[in-house]
Amino acid sequence: MSQLLGSWGRYPSLPQTAHACNWREDVLPTWRAVLAGSGSTLAYGNGRSYGDSCLAASNHVLLTKPLDRFIAADWHSGVVRVESGMTLDALLQQCVPRGWFLPVTPGTKFATIGGALANDVHGKNHHVKGTFGRHVLSFGLLRSDGSEMVCAPDQNLAMFSATIGGLGLTGVVLWVELQLAAIRSSAMQVMSQRFDNLAEFFDLSAHLDLDYEYTVAWVDCLATGQSRGRGVFFAANHSDSGSLEVHTAPHLRMPLTPPVPAINQLTLTAFNQAYFHLHRNQPVSDRARVEYGPFFYPLDGILEWNRIYGRKGFQQYQCVVPGQSAAESVAALLERISTSGRGSFLAVLKLCGDIASPGLLSFPMPGVSLALDFAQDEALNRELFPALDAIVRAAGGRLYPAKDAHMAAADFQAFYPRWHELEALRDPGLQSHFWQRVTKT
Repeated sequence: MSQLLGSWGRYPSLPQTAHACNWREDVLPTWRAVLAGSGSTLAYGNGRSYGDSCLAASNHVLLTKPLDRFIAADWHSGVVRVESGMTLDALLQQCVPRGWFLPVTPGTKFATIGGALANDVHGKNHHVKGTFGRHVLSFGLLRSDGSEMVCAPDQNLAMFSATIGGLGLTGVVLWVELQLAAIRSSAMQVMSQRFDNLAEFFDLSAHLDLDYEYTVAWVDCLATGQSRGRGVFFAANHSDSGSLEVHTAPHLRMPLTPPVPAINQLTLTAFNQAYFHLHRNQPVSDRARVEYGPFFYPLDGILEWNRIYGRKGFQQYQCVVPGQSAAESVAALLERISTSGRGSFLAVLKLCGDIASPGLLSFPMPGVSLALDFAQDEALNRELFPALDAIVRAAGGRLYPAKDAHMAAADFQAFYPRWHELEALRDPGLQSHFWQRVTKT
């Protein structure tokens, strides 16, 4: 029986039939067989995209997660070549004990290398290292016509740029060659600082981004009045001393999907109050030493945590607004969210840097990114999201395709005016629900 797959947000509900590719040699014949029956498909790794960008328009996907092997590794230089279905976690298990780490990592270690490339993911060190694509040295790309090409900054550059952040539409990535980052310890030195409003957040970012590779803030999206925008700022560097142990803490698991979301106004208000007040300010001399797992991947400690939002799933709203309008725009976004009576226990603010990505449609820009999760109901798409979109649009910002399940075609085409260039290079055998939705004219 075929395995049915979905996106991490479980919305929209568009079950995907999986066609497994166990070896690189399997991809083309499997792809052609799916095309013969369904017309188009899409590569699907570990399903950590939140919306519909990982869902094939035909509802038939090529499951590439079994492609999870090392092809080559130079542990002196930190250059590895791995198959695209390898998860970040699997790579970390091998590279951390040898003194290497991911140059850029998103908030989950369960994404695949191919997915990180296709979405050109960014992380807490965007202001220092830019996006994932900046550290990709080359990759192998298979097209539905049977052609296979190596893409690199000096080889097939147009396809290299279109594939990084190209949402899996230019071909199936078979392998990726990546430059890792050297570390002396697997531990992190972390400091935390409460801030009482957005002005304090921007002040902290301006100072701490200069001294720390990793910075991010949790924000209380329900706070109002003088406390609007309050939160906790976290800053960290890799420790200079200690062991190179892989973080292997036991995982909890969300055992079932409740009929209604476990997060509501009452529980969220209590959580936000407790979270804000439990974090004490840490001077530089008293930085906490923590394993990399809890710092980079706090939600990964609960397997299948997406179930907490109930059977309808959830949507993540992630936007970035440019620096010149960031303070005013973020304040307007938070005000609209708090007055809507909705909120998110995951509400993340991050100052993005000005390091350009090689990707054609990469999401980050110099400014501030805000990401929040909301339990799904139709009022999100009808009321809240259009109001937030209007603020982002007026600010000259944009939304993140990897997290999106609602963006209007007109907005996408304005946010990413080079989309025509990706469409011109899109493999005719690949199509997603997202791309079909946002490229309508």
